Amino acid sequence: MQTVSHPHPLDLPATEIADGIRAGHFSAETVIAESLRRAKIVNPALNAFTVVREEAALAAARAADRRRAGGGALPPLLGVPFAAKDLTPTKGDLTTLGSWSRADWVPDESALCIERLEAAGAILIGKTTTPEFAHSSFTASPRWGITRNPWNAARTSGGSSGGSAVAVATGVVPFAEGTDMGGSVRIPAAFTGTVGLKPSLGRIPMTILPSTFDSISHFGPLARTTGDAVAFMAAAAGPDDADIFSLPCAFSVEEAAARPLAGRRFALSLDLGYYSVETPVQASILSAVDALRAAGAVVEPVEIGWTRAVNDQWYDLWCVFMAAFFGEALEGHRDRMDPIVVDLVERGRTLSAVAYKRVELLRTRMWRDLSAVLARYDALLCPTCAVTAPPADADDNDYVADLSDGRFRGLDMTCPFNLLPQCPALSVPAGLADDGLPVGLQIVGRRYADETVLSIGGAIERVLRMAGLTGHRAKGWAW
Repeated sequence: MQTVSHPHPLDLPATEIADGIRAGHFSAETVIAESLRRAKIVNPALNAFTVVREEAALAAARAADRRRAGGGALPPLLGVPFAAKDLTPTKGDLTTLGSWSRADWVPDESALCIERLEAAGAILIGKTTTPEFAHSSFTASPRWGITRNPWNAARTSGGSSGGSAVAVATGVVPFAEGTDMGGSVRIPAAFTGTVGLKPSLGRIPMTILPSTFDSISHFGPLARTTGDAVAFMAAAAGPDDADIFSLPCAFSVEEAAARPLAGRRFALSLDLGYYSVETPVQASILSAVDALRAAGAVVEPVEIGWTRAVNDQWYDLWCVFMAAFFGEALEGHRDRMDPIVVDLVERGRTLSAVAYKRVELLRTRMWRDLSAVLARYDALLCPTCAVTAPPADADDNDYVADLSDGRFRGLDMTCPFNLLPQCPALSVPAGLADDGLPVGLQIVGRRYADETVLSIGGAIERVLRMAGLTGHRAKGWAW
């Protein structure tokens, strides 16, 4: 075996891990064994995993090494470890959705997204924590407890893909699967200093819901870098009749490659017209914007003019979603469920069909506002979240308030773009706030322009790293 100049092959980008395994520079078993070792150290401290698949993952790694030794064509992600959210079925693994109501369910088959990653050679090393039915911006559930932030264990990892974010942020895996219905990939990405993408609706077929007609739900990657997110998308994206909304187009790695920012035009909204954004978050975003301008990009403030009605009507959709898809869990399990989930279901049952349909009127106005901006700019930039990671024992109800100045004290700035699901939204690290916690910069693109958003994200990532604003690792988790 040849020696690499990195601390461990696992610290390489996903595609370089696979390249090294295919070339015989190191084995898949070496990479997977280190991933499992890290998972078993991280979990007692931060509670990121519900299942660590030690035997199955090592068996898959040995099979990958035998496949390499046998010659022939090899898949693009051979031997790359990844993690999957406990919301998402994986064959043969305990899958609870963060809820006691699912008992000890072990699915007979995996979600299509997982099947595609494994077909590309990636190896699943564990299932990651999620709040009950992925309902929250905080990863905590009655069944699994609180998942903590690797930058400060007293803070939340974000939700609902918080366990996946921790697995990535601590170097256990280069990327992990998450789901995003209101920001559940991007929120934990922002809070943990990782990359998180909500792809455009249908780029990755959504196959885990009772309905294939839902319009706010997305699979998406949490990743160490945009390059690792691109590798995830290259494997997972693409049409399938299992999802009628899946887009009949292939994902282009070439189009997603980072290109210089010079000449790019970006619209900037620090508040989307109504948020109260913490001063340290604004400062980090503005420092990042200064670096983008220094690299030749044009960044101009714009007025979006949205109001809290955006969040309120997304919440209406969310309550109906929870009532329709998970409401049956109240029968027989109410006493062991998160009280917020119970409230969501009960409120969803009271909303009329007319009120539900009228949300489309707001969504139409939002699209007209955003499309006018995107006609003039390559993307919209805004904070991913209005705050840095809150205390781990807080909850969503602590971040729903109207302030005396008319501003909205909310946590995430992500759910507006689930109401416009055809627009991809990417969170990339924008540096650290004064409290030492990460801040995320959200990049919102034109309809179905996933590759463009990733290309922009990669370029921004490079510029901010060169400016010294990013590239930090959470203390104690630099292996």
